[in-house]
Amino acid sequence: MLRLPTVLRQMRPVSRALAPHLTRAYAKDVKFGADARALMLQGVDLLADAVAVTMGPKGRTVIIEQSWGSPKVTKDGVTVAKSIDLKDKYKNIGAKLVQDVANNTNEEAGDGTTTATVLARSIAKEGFEKISKGANPVEIRRGTNVFISLFLKILLFGNKTSF
Repeated sequence: MLRLPTVLRQMRPVSRALAPHLTRAYAKDVKFGADARALMLQGVDLLADAVAVTMGPKGRTVIIEQSWGSPKVTKDGVTVAKSIDLKDKYKNIGAKLVQDVANNTNEEAGDGTTTATVLARSIAKEGFEKISKGANPVEIRRGTNVFISLFLKILLFGNKTSF
């Protein structure tokens, strides 16, 4: 029977010899500013374009390729959004942000994912445009949150309440 320290002593020389080959030192690709925003917005646009065609009663169906089985034919915005995975990681970040919007809308309301996706694209475009012109991102977020709360009050209570 081997004791644990004996086993570890036997493994140490091998692990030291293989350490350079086993550890991976990938460099992080970091982008800032307009370049990062532009790539993220491209991802948002790609996903929103794919989802937007399903909007409304006259919306078109989308065929989604699957790795197993036959292709899926759907007119559901959240299903289309979930199926999109972009190869460029910065574009994929933007697409994932909008996928989160569609998923949250689907969980909360059960419908309206396509509308939420189109609205998210519009908010992202306007926000990125204002930020690139020098606006404070924190103030944009605060303003967006104020607008959303006002909009929800109007939807829930109508125009009859005073704000």
